[in-house]
Amino acid sequence: QIIVDDDDSKVWSLYDAGPRSIRCPLIFLPPVSGTADVFFQQILALTGWGYRVIALQYPVYWDHLEFCDGFRKLLDHLQLDKVHLFGASLGGFLAQKFAEYTHKSPRVQSLILCNSFSDTSIFNQTWTANSFWLMPAFMLKKIVLGNFASGPVDPEMADGIDFMVDRLESLGQSELASRLTLNCQNSYVEPHKIRDIPVTIMDVFDQSALSTEAKEEMYKLYPNARRAHLKTGGNFPYLCRSAEVNLYIQIHLLQFHGTRYAAIDPSMVSAEELEVQKISLHSSSDQEEQ
Repeated sequence: QIIVDDDDSKVWSLYDAGPRSIRCPLIFLPPVSGTADVFFQQILALTGWGYRVIALQYPVYWDHLEFCDGFRKLLDHLQLDKVHLFGASLGGFLAQKFAEYTHKSPRVQSLILCNSFSDTSIFNQTWTANSFWLMPAFMLKKIVLGNFASGPVDPEMADGIDFMVDRLESLGQSELASRLTLNCQNSYVEPHKIRDIPVTIMDVFDQSALSTEAKEEMYKLYPNARRAHLKTGGNFPYLCRSAEVNLYIQIHLLQFHGTRYAAIDPSMVSAEELEVQKISLHSSSDQEEQ
């Protein structure tokens, strides 16, 4: 746990795993309901392959600027000049806002945006955003749970939802209220400030909290982004479709192998692995063109 603000109550919790020699790790930012450990499947798999990954839980911040400022201080504290960011839902929005915030002296080398959005007005909650701080925790939890999949799902997805409900229960009123405020406060991403950053957009074809319009908006915003589509996976594919998500993460990070922005220990990159990944890269880009 790390405190980087003047306010001692603002504590960042994080898991930092993998080789510390890596100076440009992949950092995971959770959704509204998530804690740092919702990415345990990614941490276990990616560190096993030689990547350095950091999963974060942000403290209570009430606006995007305050979050970005705190996140920048955290990176300074960890002595990380540039990082790759994987953001899920709200985490993806905050990742884009941080890339925008630091565009003059860039700190974000690349973005993986999972079930994410670029404009908070899609939730039609901008008018209530200012009142979340007043609501009791059980009401806030109800709002979040309203976005979870209802109806029949497969066992892995059911486990994923159970795990997220459990994590949601562990969050206090102010943590939840602040995240919902960040999620719904009127704001959008300015794409011209981050258009040079490599982006992978990861989304699911089955039911998730994101509308089709929100997804289309993301594609329009990042016309050159790679697309990682999962047939199923609901709101939390990193939990219930972790093997596919982890493969897409590797494919995304492959473009930085051999550069100073590699998130993997060079000694762990075998020629065979690179070959396999190149083949999967070509096949996925061929599919996209079809």
